[in-house]
Amino acid sequence: MTTESLPFPGLQHVPATEVPQTGKDFSSDQEVRWCPGCGDYAVLKAVQSFLPDLGLRRENIVFISGIGCSSRFPYYLDTYGMHSIHGRAPAIATGLATARDDLSVWVVTGDGDALSIGGNHLIHALRRNVNMTILLFNNRIYGLTKGQYSPTSELGKVTKSTPMGSLDNPFNPVSLALGAEGTFVARTVDSDRKHLTAVLSAAAAHRGTSFVEIYQNCPIFNDGAFDAVKDNDTKADALIPLVHGEPIRFGAPGEDGLGAKGVVRDPATGGLRIAEVAEVGADAVLVHDAHADDPTTAFALSRLTDPGHLHKAPIGIFRQVDHVSYDDQARGQITTARAGHEDTALELDALLHSGDTWTVA
Repeated sequence: MTTESLPFPGLQHVPATEVPQTGKDFSSDQEVRWCPGCGDYAVLKAVQSFLPDLGLRRENIVFISGIGCSSRFPYYLDTYGMHSIHGRAPAIATGLATARDDLSVWVVTGDGDALSIGGNHLIHALRRNVNMTILLFNNRIYGLTKGQYSPTSELGKVTKSTPMGSLDNPFNPVSLALGAEGTFVARTVDSDRKHLTAVLSAAAAHRGTSFVEIYQNCPIFNDGAFDAVKDNDTKADALIPLVHGEPIRFGAPGEDGLGAKGVVRDPATGGLRIAEVAEVGADAVLVHDAHADDPTTAFALSRLTDPGHLHKAPIGIFRQVDHVSYDDQARGQITTARAGHEDTALELDALLHSGDTWTVA
């Protein structure tokens, strides 16, 4: 397999492997240590099974994490990796992606790690559009430190650190990523293997920053946080699937066999709202355009997410657009500088490799 034959244009500079791989090739010899029933197990298995599809050598794949339960991820993958500093994984990944265009760089983080102490690093990685894929595991709680409220916990959440209920309005991670002009922004669910793998595939194919929020259940400290979007009796009315080029419909089938509910534009507010298709007509239902350069509609879709008990949540790819990446531009500047100032480059190189002191004229 050659690099040119890879189905992932975002990885066009990363060397391909000639050896067929399986999920087992990407499983390390470390004992996986999460609580029984943790959603992290499902995501890990999906990632291990998906990585062979990239067709890349394991030594050209790097997973960088911060601090938290999800941040144990690099231990369990037989690739290069780093269990790094609280909230700083995007910053470390930025340096690595900029210095090495022959690597597929992934960041694994959680809602506490990425959105609290790491919020600043996350939004700047997104706005710069660095070549990396960020997987944000959102369980809406601090799990590693035993059950404190997190930046995505709902208003009024009773936890060990908020015994009378949280007073903080929660972050909507997808809204935050779109507000930072993320070029690939998606959401999926840990228990939906097919959907998760499809989103990961699209994220890997993207050149630039891919941001994927993964709803992930914590059975010990926040069990049931995603029951509405997972339970077979309620998920049809709770999940709003986003598929590029298709009308945004969901719920039990209507007379035409499609979802009886749909997303329409609200002329009163200029935003979006949910309506019964039988009342507004099928032609009024919004057709999803993930490739629209203006993120306004994608942002409006993200605001349909119920910030409380997730009775409604759009899932899928909200935005997927092509913009030049930060690291590609940085490498271009370096190449131009070297080509246009060869003598200066040589003088600078000699200076950097000279003694401990020098005289500035």
